[in-house]
Amino acid sequence: MATMVDVARRAGVSVATVSHVLNETRPVRPGTRKAVLDAIDDLGYIPNTLARSLVTARTRSIGLAVSAISNPYFTEILQGVEAGALERGYGLLIADPHDDPAHELTVVRLLHERRVDGVLVAPSAEPAGLLEYLDRRKIPAVFLDRLVGDAHDQVCAENARPVEQLVDHLADLGHLRIGLVAGLPGLSTTTERIAGYRAGLERHGLTFRPGLLAEGHSEVRGAEDAVHRLLASPKPPTAIITANNAMTIGALRALRTAGLRVPDDLALVCFDDFSWADVFSPGLTAISQPSREVGATAVRLLLERLENPGRPPRTVRLPCAFVHRTSCGCVAEAPDRPPLPGIPGLAGKDPVS
Repeated sequence: MATMVDVARRAGVSVATVSHVLNETRPVRPGTRKAVLDAIDDLGYIPNTLARSLVTARTRSIGLAVSAISNPYFTEILQGVEAGALERGYGLLIADPHDDPAHELTVVRLLHERRVDGVLVAPSAEPAGLLEYLDRRKIPAVFLDRLVGDAHDQVCAENARPVEQLVDHLADLGHLRIGLVAGLPGLSTTTERIAGYRAGLERHGLTFRPGLLAEGHSEVRGAEDAVHRLLASPKPPTAIITANNAMTIGALRALRTAGLRVPDDLALVCFDDFSWADVFSPGLTAISQPSREVGATAVRLLLERLENPGRPPRTVRLPCAFVHRTSCGCVAEAPDRPPLPGIPGLAGKDPVS
C-alpha cells in the first residue's frame, strides 16, 4: 500500500508539502499541487482520514438527523444533502430522531461524539433540549424543513402562501366549505400551513370554522381519523387539503372506507407532491416542495458557517410549485389567475433573509 512518503518521492516534493495539499493547511503553488495529486492518483494512495482530522481538527463529515427517512419528502432531502456533501468532499452520518425530543437529543449527541464537523437537523416539536445542547457546546448546526426562531441557520420551503394558493384554487372552483388536515402541533410547518389556510379563506370572504380544521399529526393513521371526523361533522367539507404526503395517503384511505369518490364526491388537494401522485386516479393536485434543494442549501449554509463561525445566522426560504392535476375537480388546465404576492409564478428563489 502506498504511503505519503511514496507520494512525496513520486511528486519530487517533501512529505510536508504532500500534507499541506491533502489537509489544505498552507497554500501550495498550482504546479506543485497538480504534481502531488497526480502522484496520489498514479499510486492509488488513500489518505488516512483519522490522521488528517488530527491535523485539521476537522473530520470532513456531517451529521444528519431527520425523522421518517422512509418518507419520500425526507428521502429527497437526504439525496440533496448527500449530493451537496460529496461534491465538497464530506461524508455523511445519518440518524432518525423519530420526532421524539428525548431521542432527538440522544442521536445528536451520538453524532457529536463521532466528531462530525456540524449537524443538519429537522427538529421535533419540542426542540428546547436540543437547542441547549447545541448552543452550550457551540456545535455548528443548520435546521432544515422546520424553523426554530432566528438565532440559527435554517432552510425550509415556503409554507403559508402555497397553502393559501390551494385554498384560492378550490374557492375559484366554487367550494365554500374547505377542510384542512393539519400536521403535528408545535411544528413550524404546521403553524405556517394553518396560517396559509386561514389567510386563503379570508382572501375569499369565507368564514374560518374550527370544525373544518382537524389534526392529522403528520401521519397516515392520524389523517384517517381526522378525515372521518371531518366527514362526521354536521356540515362536512366539500374539499379537503392535506398538509403532507403521509396524511394524503391517510385521507385517501378514509375516503375509500367512506365510499366517497375523488373528485366526484369530494375534492382533495395536498401539500407535498411525490413521485407516484400522478399514478392515482385521479391524479393529485399538489404543492411540490424543492426538497433536494432544501438539502443542498442546508449543506452550503453549514459549510459557510464552518468557514465563518461569526457571521449572522440566516434563514433561507425556497419557493414551491403548484402541480395541477385533476383531484381538485378540474378536467383541464387550472383557471388563470394572478400569482399570490411574493410567489412570482411559484418559481425562482426567495432572497436570503
